Amino acid sequence: MIDGKVMVTGGAGYIGSHAVLALLDAGHDVVVVDNLATGFAWAVDSRATLVEANVADEERVRAAIRDHGVRAIMHFAGSVVVPESVSDPLKYYRNNTAATRSLIESAVAEGVPHFIFSSTAATYGTPEKVPVQEGDPTVPINPYGMSKLMSEAMLKDVAAAHPINFAALRYFNVAGADPDGRSGQSTVGATHLIKIAVEAATGKRDSVAIFGTDFDTADGTGVRDYIHVSDLAAAHVAALDLLVADPASSHILNAGYGRGFSVNQVLDAVDRVTNLTLDRRYEGRRAGDPAELIADNSAILAALDWSPARDDLDIIVRDALAWERKLAEMNR
Repeated sequence: MIDGKVMVTGGAGYIGSHAVLALLDAGHDVVVVDNLATGFAWAVDSRATLVEANVADEERVRAAIRDHGVRAIMHFAGSVVVPESVSDPLKYYRNNTAATRSLIESAVAEGVPHFIFSSTAATYGTPEKVPVQEGDPTVPINPYGMSKLMSEAMLKDVAAAHPINFAALRYFNVAGADPDGRSGQSTVGATHLIKIAVEAATGKRDSVAIFGTDFDTADGTGVRDYIHVSDLAAAHVAALDLLVADPASSHILNAGYGRGFSVNQVLDAVDRVTNLTLDRRYEGRRAGDPAELIADNSAILAALDWSPARDDLDIIVRDALAWERKLAEMNR
């Protein structure tokens, strides 16, 4: 157990709020820093302390680190919509790269020894082979992926120059919700496929758009590796344990299950779980979307005391659907 609190940036958002739950459930003390631009104060578990601030505000972040005795940072705050990054790249270099630089500087200045970074499989771009391994070429095809890769580079350089170690987890497609119904994907206008599909299943949308039917895949639709958000949150806690146990080590690890499902297969699962038939609307490809992205997850399984507990597409869909129904009740 770490001697001090864990700061979770973006802890009022989707993945961050699940990491907060996992940390608290494991016995950690948590302080959340979130500007609530896309997150929700109600999503922060009452056992944690919420500081409403932007991670780029070094004065406030440094004060929070000192005031709360922070000894580790988990950084989730940022912008995550790939097509938006193509149309508004400067937003992504500001919110992801520049803000991360400010946060790292705050951590170094205040002597925080451990940093866990929310990275992405988009750093690989269009991989030369799948499953993709951590040592494979990183050639992002959109500003979102590049903004995260630049942040990884900063962490490597800083860890070489200062007494801080880091873990960067490259997420594949995160989906689902807390099995106990404490948190889930609540963002209005979310672009994640399973979120959109369960919104359609509960009547919030009329149909589900499928972007691209001519990819070089079995059914022509894009293939992705979907990981349950609670498994991902647990991986962050395990990564923190590793950094604390071995302060000289840093790690870049794929966070996925090692197998992929096409868009049509995901929608088939939603149809199966809901006993409905979703209206599928076929449209052209979106800018910056690779055909197939699947993790080689052997490194994370070897490095961390972690193994997936909810590696089942139907379970992911059921948990996402349960949360969507709960949201509908909350908003009545």
